[in-house]
Amino acid sequence: MTREAFNQVVAEVMDSLPAEFRRRIRNVAVLVENLPPHQKPPKAGKPRKLRLGLFHGVPMTHKSVFQLPGGPDYVVLYQKNLEAISANEAELREQIRRTVIHEFGHYFGMSEEQLKDV
Repeated sequence: MTREAFNQVVAEVMDSLPAEFRRRIRNVAVLVENLPPHQKPPKAGKPRKLRLGLFHGVPMTHKSVFQLPGGPDYVVLYQKNLEAISANEAELREQIRRTVIHEFGHYFGMSEEQLKDV
């Protein structure tokens, strides 16, 4: 999938999130990169645990009005890894949706254990 088409799917996923969820997201950028730093491209037919996305920032539950504002928090989606675990475009769209929800869960202060329940 081209980067432009991938970005369009990400935008559609963001627009499809519940309004209450979107309303609470403040100053968070969503970026797309090919691969995480220092990772070699995934090989076909060799499944392994791949990083699909990453939240960079301070979770809302740890923010304080006494903190000096920093740069924006951001979520990075790794396009090549998401494509590597998806058999077709429908699976890719679903995996992007799951990854966006997972990473924004971290933004809202959820741990990996809590996210497994979601």
